[in-house]
Amino acid sequence: MTTAIEYEYLGLNEGSLTEYHTAWQHQRDVHAQVAAGSRAGTVIYVEHPPVYTAGRRTEPHERPQDGTPVVDVDRGGKITYHGPGQLVGYPIVTLPGRVGVVDYVRRLEEALIRLLADYGISTGRVPDRTGVWLAAGAGRPERKIAAIGIRVSKRTTMHGFALNVSSHLDDFDKIVPCGIADAGVTSVAAELSWAPSLAEVGHDLEPYLDEYLAFEPFVFSPDLHDLTMPVAPIRYGLSI
Repeated sequence: MTTAIEYEYLGLNEGSLTEYHTAWQHQRDVHAQVAAGSRAGTVIYVEHPPVYTAGRRTEPHERPQDGTPVVDVDRGGKITYHGPGQLVGYPIVTLPGRVGVVDYVRRLEEALIRLLADYGISTGRVPDRTGVWLAAGAGRPERKIAAIGIRVSKRTTMHGFALNVSSHLDDFDKIVPCGIADAGVTSVAAELSWAPSLAEVGHDLEPYLDEYLAFEPFVFSPDLHDLTMPVAPIRYGLSI
């Protein structure tokens, strides 16, 4: 039987920001409990003050060139920005033996794709580019709306996703977001000219995370480049 996931709104319901290092230590504490089997899988929602975090694959030229502080972290991926208006989610769950890291990342993407569709934003995946994207068009490049970077230790996940809800997009200009120089970034507010609160977005996302983190096989959305092609019923849930 699947154990229900717990959700923590770390400061979101009070509208307060949580320092990155504070949330990171809390992640470690929760991770130790989940990995030991003494706590149910937990998703921590948080909003950070402005901070740049660099994953293990970040190159020197991708960092801010003006001396802006960067926190080096133990997740995969490259450099990204967190700040006000961005819903950051840290799912801390134990992966079943049949579920690989790629499968897990695709599940996070799918939950976000489904959520954004509810808001009227059509998104998908871009081949070889982790995260959730809007297609290029009308003179605009592909735009990333959600970034994903994770770590798995003792079969239990850490770090997670960052969804731009009402983020200040100019704050991405100091870096090469996720190491991708030929694409842009966007937010729910930029696409719709309005946005729900971060707490509302978190609540709206809960049923999709519950669904995909139950780790049942699923049919995933087509890549953006393949939207004109018939959707092949590719199923995730087996070992990768």
